[in-house]
Amino acid sequence: MARPRFLPDNFTLMLVATVALASFLPAHGEGEVAFNLLTNVAIAALFFLHGAKLSREAVLAGATHWRLHLLVFASTFVIFPIVGVALKPVLSWMVTPELYLGILFLCTLPATVQSAIAFTSIARGNVPAAVCSASASSLFGIFITPVLVGLIVIHHDGNTGASPFDSIGNIMLQLLVPFIAGQLSRKAIGKWVERNRTLLKVVDQGSILLVVYTAFSEAVNTGLWHQIPLLALLGLLGCCAVILAIMLAVTTYSARWLGFSREDEITIVFCGSKKSLASGIPMAKVLFATGPLGAIVLPLMLFHQMQLMVCAVLAQRYANRARAAQAGKAVKAGASNGSTSGATNGATKPVGHDGKADGGAKAGAGH
Repeated sequence: MARPRFLPDNFTLMLVATVALASFLPAHGEGEVAFNLLTNVAIAALFFLHGAKLSREAVLAGATHWRLHLLVFASTFVIFPIVGVALKPVLSWMVTPELYLGILFLCTLPATVQSAIAFTSIARGNVPAAVCSASASSLFGIFITPVLVGLIVIHHDGNTGASPFDSIGNIMLQLLVPFIAGQLSRKAIGKWVERNRTLLKVVDQGSILLVVYTAFSEAVNTGLWHQIPLLALLGLLGCCAVILAIMLAVTTYSARWLGFSREDEITIVFCGSKKSLASGIPMAKVLFATGPLGAIVLPLMLFHQMQLMVCAVLAQRYANRARAAQAGKAVKAGASNGSTSGATNGATKPVGHDGKADGGAKAGAGH
C-alpha cells in the first residue's frame, strides 16, 4: 500500500511522538539525570561516526568552486542572522520572547548535510559542490555558531547561556573532539561505517530523539505548554514560513544575478536556505544548558519539517525543468537531423536521374 502524500516521514512522526511522550511522561529526578548522561554519550557517538564517515577526498573534489561556497557561506552565517534580527520588530509580536530566541538561534546554525545533498541530486544540481559546501558548513558551524549565538541570541537575553568563548570550549569538548577522533579513526573504521550506514542513521536519529525528550521533559516540568499559547504556535509557523521564503528568494536570485549555472544555482538554493536539525539540537543542549531549551529547539523542529516539504517540491520542479530542457534539445536535434537528411535526399535524386539519363544516352550511342 502506497504511503499517503500528506503523511510526514517516519522520523517526523517519531519526533511528534517524542514530544507527546515528554509532555505526558517527562523524566524526573534520577531518571532525568540518567537520560542526560545517555544523551551526552549518544551525541559524542554521533559526531565520532560522522567524523569517521566524512571523506576528505569528496570534500576536496568540490572545494575549488570558491565563488559558490562563498555565497553559501554568506547565506548561512551572514544573511540568515541578519534576516532574523531585522525581522524581530515585525515578527516578535506573533510569538513569545523565548520562541523568538529559538528563531534567532535557528538563524545561526550551519546548513544540513544529508538532505541538502539529496535534494541537489534529485534536482540535478552540482552534487560534488553540495557535498563540499554542506560538509564545510557543518564543520565551521562548530566554531561560528557559538560566536553568533553570543553576538545575537545572548545579546537579546543576557541570561540565556554561557559566554561565546565558554560555549566554544564546550562545543569543542563535546562535539569537535569526538569528530576529530572519528577522522583520525577513518582509516581503521571508515569502510565499516560506510557498510553500516543503518547504524549511523540509528545513532543520528536516536541522539536527536533523546535530546528532544530530555529538553521537553525539562520544559514540561517548568510549565512549557502553559507558557506557550496556541496562537503563539501558529505565529511560530508563520515566522518560519516568512524566513524560509525570504532565504529561498535571496539564494535563488543571488545565484542568477551573479551568473551561476542552473546546476550551481540548485546547489546554492538547497545548501544556503536550509538549517541542520542534527547539528542544531546537540548544540542547543550545550549552548543553552541553563536556558529555556524546549522553547528554543521548537522553532528549529518546525522549520526543519517545513524546509523538507518545501524543498522536496522545489527539487521536483527543478528536475522537471531539466527533463523538459533535455526533451527540447532532443526534439531540436531530431528536427535538425531530419532537415539535413531531407536536404541530402533532395540533392541526390537529381544526380540519380541524371545518372540514368546519361546511362541511356550511352546505351543509345552504343546501339
